[in-house]
Amino acid sequence: MERVGCVVVGAGVVGLAVARRLAMAGREVIVLEAEDAIGTGTSSRNSEVIHAGIYYPTGTLRATLCVPGRDALYAYCDSHGVAHQRIGKLIVATAENQMPRFEAIRRQAALNGVDDLTLLSAAEAVALEPNLHCVAALLSPSTGIIDSHALMLALRGDAEEHGAMLAFKSPLVAGRVTDAGIEVEVGGTEPMRIACDVLVNCAGLHAWEAARALEGFPAEHVPPKFLAKGNYYALAHGRSPFARLIYPMPIEGGLGVHITLDLAGQARFGPDVEWVERIEYSVDPARADSFYASVRSYWPGLPDGALVPAYCGIRPKLTGPGQGQADWLIQGPEAHGVPGLVNLFGIESPGLTSCLAIADHVAGLLE
Repeated sequence: MERVGCVVVGAGVVGLAVARRLAMAGREVIVLEAEDAIGTGTSSRNSEVIHAGIYYPTGTLRATLCVPGRDALYAYCDSHGVAHQRIGKLIVATAENQMPRFEAIRRQAALNGVDDLTLLSAAEAVALEPNLHCVAALLSPSTGIIDSHALMLALRGDAEEHGAMLAFKSPLVAGRVTDAGIEVEVGGTEPMRIACDVLVNCAGLHAWEAARALEGFPAEHVPPKFLAKGNYYALAHGRSPFARLIYPMPIEGGLGVHITLDLAGQARFGPDVEWVERIEYSVDPARADSFYASVRSYWPGLPDGALVPAYCGIRPKLTGPGQGQADWLIQGPEAHGVPGLVNLFGIESPGLTSCLAIADHVAGLLE
């Protein structure tokens, strides 16, 4: 049986960031990826937004890791040539009855260390974005957009440069906790068994199954699992009517149907929240019908029939409909009692933004 220092399960953006961090610390690292490429799941099916850290409740991992993660990510993009733009976003209140919640968001951002928000009147916001309708807006200049695949390629390159190895089509199918560490069975075209001192479960949508596959891991430490599909739609014709990202008030399970831009300047509308039982990536054209009223609350000029399916993603969640937003769950040995094991459950937004800070946090749990 081959023995290595660390096994990272999952080659999404967080798994690659963790592998990079551990390899740069001098650890021997193998990354197991069930698919044939990096980042085929949540990491490449999202808004590709670098979040400022505005919304998240004080003291949560989302709040404490987003702001340092954001700053680290901008610096990383600059140093590694990863395409990105710090284009900013407007969070808009479209009716007077939204103002109390609007003010609450502003206060929460300050508690999280986001100190660059600017309150705009309706006239000031429209001066920036003439197609916008609102009664007030918050300008977040620290919000940006990024080429998520280029980021993952850079993280992979760093990890491999420091000795990490990636094994594709290599799903974790079983494992067990032993007195000498953790043993895992790897499926795929070349099945193998690996013994390791450290196992980091970054399997994303499949993190629950990876944890349950470990014989000797306490089952009570596997949390509930829910899946929320987020559908995106694009404009059938023309470029974006906005130069910045436009976000309405948050809704249960997400941040509302917002307008994001890609690096080519094309607009994308979404995501919505569609609770699902299984992972599949079809986009129902009819769901766009429910987008029009939401988008027109801040962009009245959206033409009939303008939205066409673009893509969708699945968000791994720890709470379901009506249960509120849960924090991420990053379990180290102190939480579950298994030396060398870290599980990451429910890593959704702002996971991409926070990937480097998450990697530092995981390394800290192992140290």
